[in-house]
Amino acid sequence: MGAEPHKLMKWPLPRTVRGKVAAAAALAMALLLAAGGIWLYIVLRSNLLDNTTGRTELAARKVAAQVDNGTVRAQLPPPDDGVDLVVVLDERGRVTAASQETGAAGELAGLRPPDGQDSASRLLKDAGRHEVAVVVRAQIPGGPASYVYGMTVLSDVDDATGAIGWALFASAPPLIALAAAIAWAGTGLALRPVTSIRTELAEVSSSELDRRVPDPGGADEIALLARTVNATLDRLEQAHVRQREFVADASHELRNPIAAVRSRLEVALAAPDSASVRAALDDTERLQRIAADLLLLARLDAHPQPLAEPVDLTLLAAEDTARRRAARVPVELHADAPVPVRGDPAQLERMLANLVDNAVRHARTAVRVRAARQGADAVLEVADDGPGIPAADRSRVFERFVRLDTARARESGGTGLGLAIAREIARAHGGELSVGAGPGATFTVRLPGSPLKATGS
Repeated sequence: MGAEPHKLMKWPLPRTVRGKVAAAAALAMALLLAAGGIWLYIVLRSNLLDNTTGRTELAARKVAAQVDNGTVRAQLPPPDDGVDLVVVLDERGRVTAASQETGAAGELAGLRPPDGQDSASRLLKDAGRHEVAVVVRAQIPGGPASYVYGMTVLSDVDDATGAIGWALFASAPPLIALAAAIAWAGTGLALRPVTSIRTELAEVSSSELDRRVPDPGGADEIALLARTVNATLDRLEQAHVRQREFVADASHELRNPIAAVRSRLEVALAAPDSASVRAALDDTERLQRIAADLLLLARLDAHPQPLAEPVDLTLLAAEDTARRRAARVPVELHADAPVPVRGDPAQLERMLANLVDNAVRHARTAVRVRAARQGADAVLEVADDGPGIPAADRSRVFERFVRLDTARARESGGTGLGLAIAREIARAHGGELSVGAGPGATFTVRLPGSPLKATGS
């Protein structure tokens, strides 16, 4: 049996935001210390080497000046400024003068200034220690050229750079830990409002939709998050209230016809007659209309994408007007040209029918339907000469199960859903339904129009 494949160990990653920020801060500090430490080490060692090389060259030039003057002695005095050795070699590499005995004459003889220059330097490594050697060309009066060498052991440079390296190495862990701790604490402080928001949001339930998360103030991302959450809770509460009212209104609307149907059926069973059966059938049809309207509203609330078929509002209005020749009041059509739009023909027909039904219900003498184009929009108006709608109630008429005419019986009036359905259909087609002031009520539907097609001759 072969050996199992080696499984790489995965480094555990922090899961919380605080942990991730602290880890990122620690990594950033580590990279900063590494880059800064390398840069500091290189710059410091370079400066120390330059200074040591300069001091060594100065000591060599002092002796070279003595060689040029012919005042050099075989035993040179110890050099100053920490230089360890000064030695003079002739062209053959033989020692002619030295500050101390040295066995490096052979190694130094290979170091000569390049052509056109009178000095050169080199780093040497001898027995594990580093040295810098500098050579200066000198000229003995009346004799051949000589070379003066200065040598300095780089122990001070190595000690200084080593101390810097160990200091950086020793200080890195506490600095990295400090950066992580600061990031951890700072992130915790910054995320404290988020914790409050999460805690408060977790307490929100269907029975406590009026609760809001705390707003920390300011204009940062957390404050914007709190305000967005509160705005969402506002919409959720309003939707919940509307749903509760809708369920209560629907229950009330359905309860009356159901009770009426039951009572009429009981009467019909006790004493059958055509009037009771006819009334029960009418109540049943009313129940069907309410159920159909509720189903259509539920579908519209899901915001489905309507069909995008070509529809002529003028033709739609003409067909609806033709079907109402026996209406309680005459319905007049005012349209001279086609008004094309794109949409669902059945839904647009239902929207127009609901508006005209509402107008016929409230009109005194006539209902006027107008289709026209206004710029790029298609406009459909349904106006009546009834009592009109007060300004304070013009937004309420589009609410579900709202009837402004309290004197009108529910049996003779509508379901209270017609205008709500009409507005939802208009919005589903990218338009809007509004009601205006005037003698009576004027409902205006504005939809995106379609371009007219040119007709040939």
